[in-house]
Amino acid sequence: MIASKETKAKAWNIRLLPAITLATLAAGYTPASQAGATFKIDDTKWISIGVGIRTSFQSAEDNAGTNGNKWSNDFRLNNLRLYMNAQIHKYIKLTFNTECANCADGGDIRVLDGIVQFEYNPYINLWGGRQLVPEGRIEMNGPFYSATYEPFKMPFEPSDSTIQNVLPGPDAGTFGRDEGANFWGAALDGHLKYVFGVFEGLKRTNYTTGGPTANVDSNVLYASRIAYNILNVEKAPGYYTGGTAYGADGDVLTVGFFNQYQQDGAGSFERPGNFTLLGGDVKFEKLIPDNMGVLTFNGEYKHFGIGYRDGAPGPGTNTNTFLVGGGGGGLTTGFQGSAFNTNLLYLIPQKIGIGQFQPYVMYTEVYTQNGPSQSEYESGVNYVIDGHNARLSLLWQGGDLSGGGPIWNPAANGTFVNAIKLGVQVQI
Repeated sequence: MIASKETKAKAWNIRLLPAITLATLAAGYTPASQAGATFKIDDTKWISIGVGIRTSFQSAEDNAGTNGNKWSNDFRLNNLRLYMNAQIHKYIKLTFNTECANCADGGDIRVLDGIVQFEYNPYINLWGGRQLVPEGRIEMNGPFYSATYEPFKMPFEPSDSTIQNVLPGPDAGTFGRDEGANFWGAALDGHLKYVFGVFEGLKRTNYTTGGPTANVDSNVLYASRIAYNILNVEKAPGYYTGGTAYGADGDVLTVGFFNQYQQDGAGSFERPGNFTLLGGDVKFEKLIPDNMGVLTFNGEYKHFGIGYRDGAPGPGTNTNTFLVGGGGGGLTTGFQGSAFNTNLLYLIPQKIGIGQFQPYVMYTEVYTQNGPSQSEYESGVNYVIDGHNARLSLLWQGGDLSGGGPIWNPAANGTFVNAIKLGVQVQI
């Protein structure tokens, strides 16, 4: 996966530190979140911890019953994350975050981020370890800092490959993470933001079978993202992004471009292929002068390509590559095609009760190379209590994109399916 993402330091009795630290180490993340309690050791050393939870109810059409013609009713724990950040030197920080993998099936706690951070100045920073691979804004937002509750609609790339596997898979990481290094910084008074990374990508060995993958030569994956803030500078820390700042950053217009490439990063040992991801995104956020409401627009486009040297592997081949979707998507030759996602939101300025309403619409289209396209419409309303720290979402989805699920599903049969969902996210 790794956020408006800044720590809210709170005083806490120092006698609780040993117990809290042990709990954090046993179990911690979200991208760019410094947690809710900070313990100062001296002028340069500190530790912070936090927690984030996302849970939802979903009812989907034609998704239950003996004949598959009943509405399903499912409660889900979407995310359970613990965060820990620390500074041990003026220029050296640490991040350790965890996630509940496969929460819906009981799940287990896995390391999401483990990063050593050398941060010298705004222009020169180096992070090493397990971390977020540079990508489009949706991926860089993560689930907790996206504008909508279910942002992940487009096919996955290798760094999302093991999202449904309890054990590490044969390829890259999970939730947009991988082991590697990122060089990042900001220039032109923060308006130009850049990050360049080198990662493992597809591994040499399939951990399930012990056999070689397409990447038998152990080629690395290269990834980069460059974004320019035309108006105000977004305040997201590091190289992370946010789907909305609820007006806190003022007027924003940011355009970004990203790419990933790995030689022999897809396909099978017998028929390897080079993996390429190219894309761009735009974010526009405007404070309405008359009433101080906030209008937000996000748009993102991705193109996935695989260059097979000897033709694509045949159907049923164990290609040891990456998952291209949820809800039944398994190991495939990798998605080839393009996709785009757009959303438009308006934060109503008047507070009703303890929060503000934010109605929105969203549309996603996925074009499969040599295959049918799939799309999904979504409309809903967020009830924003404390920005990304406390938010409720009620939404409707309709389309043949996922059959009621949150992620593009290659097994979807093209039938238009309706779904109604209620989501809650809380973090500190």
